[in-house]
Amino acid sequence: MSRLGDLGARLYRGEVGLDFVGKRKVWYAFSILITIVAFAGLGVRGLHMGVEFEGGAVFTTEATDVSVERLRDVAEEASGSLPLVQTLGDDGAMRIQVSGLDTETSNETRAAIAEELGVPTEQLNAELIGPSWGSQIANRAWQGLVIFLVLVVVYLAIAFEWRMALAALIALIHDLTITVGVYAIVGFEVTPGTVIGLLTILGYSLYDTVVVFDGLKERTKNHTKQSRFTYAELANRSLNGTLVRSINTSVVALLPVAGLLFIGGGVLGGGMLNDIALSLFVGLTAGAYSSIVIATPLVADFKKREPAVRAHDRKVLAKRAKREEDGIEDEEDEHGDRDGAAFADDDGDDGDDGDDGPRDTREGAGSGPAPVAAGASGPRRQPVSRTRGRGRPSGKRK
Repeated sequence: MSRLGDLGARLYRGEVGLDFVGKRKVWYAFSILITIVAFAGLGVRGLHMGVEFEGGAVFTTEATDVSVERLRDVAEEASGSLPLVQTLGDDGAMRIQVSGLDTETSNETRAAIAEELGVPTEQLNAELIGPSWGSQIANRAWQGLVIFLVLVVVYLAIAFEWRMALAALIALIHDLTITVGVYAIVGFEVTPGTVIGLLTILGYSLYDTVVVFDGLKERTKNHTKQSRFTYAELANRSLNGTLVRSINTSVVALLPVAGLLFIGGGVLGGGMLNDIALSLFVGLTAGAYSSIVIATPLVADFKKREPAVRAHDRKVLAKRAKREEDGIEDEEDEHGDRDGAAFADDDGDDGDDGDDGPRDTREGAGSGPAPVAAGASGPRRQPVSRTRGRGRPSGKRK
């Protein structure tokens, strides 16, 4: 077994572990700090919306020797707005995008760029996007996002419980906020590709959260039937059990996205690749982080408000303190370490809450031979054979 696999097995068995739930306030503080930075980026720099949302014009040139800086100056002087100029591939073609242009200003900008390039105006490819169409696209994007979040909450509430659904919703909003804040700080343009990337990362983040919640649900099933661990401790053990799996899936998903961002966007010139790859890279990283250190600790906090869970935790802590006072070593149940429903019952009974099958109610049945005191003499009583007399005719024995 590999070292990572061995570590995962040890984490699952509870031999080692990281106290994510116990140190949740540290993670909460770090997440709040990141969120504040994201909102500060939004407030100071704002989002650079593309022409698909604000309207404007997009001009595409053929291969040219004119520099990017020169075309930017010409387009800005003609339109009165700051344009976005990007190179397309290695042949020298360029894409000039100017937001907020009407038809007349767009024609003037097109003529100025064509004159600088030394080509007829008709040969310069131009695409004009009206602001009303861009507004419709933006509204549909927001509607799709809201519908997605509502469906997520409903599904998780049915599959798990409403506390997990609420924790997953907070984690998703946390991921969205960080991603949008990074977009504002970096200054990338928000395009339909960005929206696609955002919806994609919500799916990945939700997948990782569901994996963690499934392990949590299994580990804490009937947790009140044991008195060895509190709910928060069981949640932390469950989280450690799925930690390696979450890291593996996140790393495998991040590798191709990193290729899109750093190779496709940086080397090949990007365009929409940058918009999709940046949102995916930031969102996947934030999603892996939130599913581990945000979602599960939030569920533990929500469950602690339940009277039954609070009373059970007090009972566990009281028995633990009593064992420490008596000097009794707290040995973990091998089976209880894996499933909260299989913990040994420490209340003094045998932990049997159901019927395990038919029992022999005759006197002395099932108890085996009576123990003989040390040093006692005399014949030993053997257990009655269950096959004695079987197959003989009824009546008096001869």
